[in-house]
Amino acid sequence: MSETRPDLTVNEELLATYDGPIPRHVAIIMDGNGRWAKQRGKMRIKGHRAGAGSVRCAVESCRYLGVDVLTLYAFSTENWHRPRGEVSGLMTLFDVYIKKERRRLVENGIRLHVIGDRSRLSKKLRKAIASLEEESAQNEEMILQVAVSYGGREEILRATRELGNKIAAGEIDADDIDEELFSSALYTEGRIDPELVIRTSGEQRISNFLLWQLAYAELYFTETLWPDFDEAALLESFGSFAARQRRFGKTGEQVEEE
Repeated sequence: MSETRPDLTVNEELLATYDGPIPRHVAIIMDGNGRWAKQRGKMRIKGHRAGAGSVRCAVESCRYLGVDVLTLYAFSTENWHRPRGEVSGLMTLFDVYIKKERRRLVENGIRLHVIGDRSRLSKKLRKAIASLEEESAQNEEMILQVAVSYGGREEILRATRELGNKIAAGEIDADDIDEELFSSALYTEGRIDPELVIRTSGEQRISNFLLWQLAYAELYFTETLWPDFDEAALLESFGSFAARQRRFGKTGEQVEEE
C-alpha cells in the first residue's frame, strides 16, 4: 500500500481491508460498456461515459494500493472499424478525460504514458496527450499506460522494423538483439511486464493486447461489465491473484522451497 495517501474519491476503508500481495503491474481490458448501455435502453456512447467513472476508480484504487504500473486498453486498432459516430464519441471522451483528470493525475504522482499508433489520432488529441505526458514525466508513484489505437501485433512489427533499421544503419548487430533490447523497442519501453490481466464482461480472450508482455501474466476474467467494475471487483481480482502459485516453468515444490 502506498505510504502517501492523497485526496482520492475511492472507498479507502474497503481498500484498506486487503492485505494480500499487490501485483506490480496490472493490465485491464475494459469491456462491456456497450452491453451495459443496451441493458438500460441507452445509446452505446452512454455506456462509454459510464465506463469513464470506472477508469477513475481503477486508477485511484491501484494508486492507493501501491501498484507500480496500470495499463488500460482503451481503444484497439480494430476499434477503428466501429461506426464513425461511436469512434468520434470515444475520441472526444478521451480528450475530455485528459483535461478533466489532468490535475488529479499530476497531484497524485501519476505519470501518463499513452501507447499505440498516434498518427491516426487528431492533432488536437495528440497535443493534449503530449502535454500531459510532459507535465507528469517526473511523477513516480504510479505509471498509467493507456493503450489507444493499439494492437499487439502492430507493436511487435513496429519494434522489428525499428531494430531492423538499426542493423541496416550499422548501429547494432543482429546478435545484439535479446529479450531486453527487443522489449525496449516496444511501446512499453521495457517496463515490467503485467503480472495480472483483468478482462471484464465475461469475454475470455486477450484481443491482440500486449502479446509480447503477457507471456507470464495471470489472467482473470469476470462477468462484471466495465461500468460496474468498482473497488470490490478489483479486490476480488487481487484475491484471485494472491491465491495462485506463480511458477515460471519451475515445479510447485521448487517454488515452495524458495
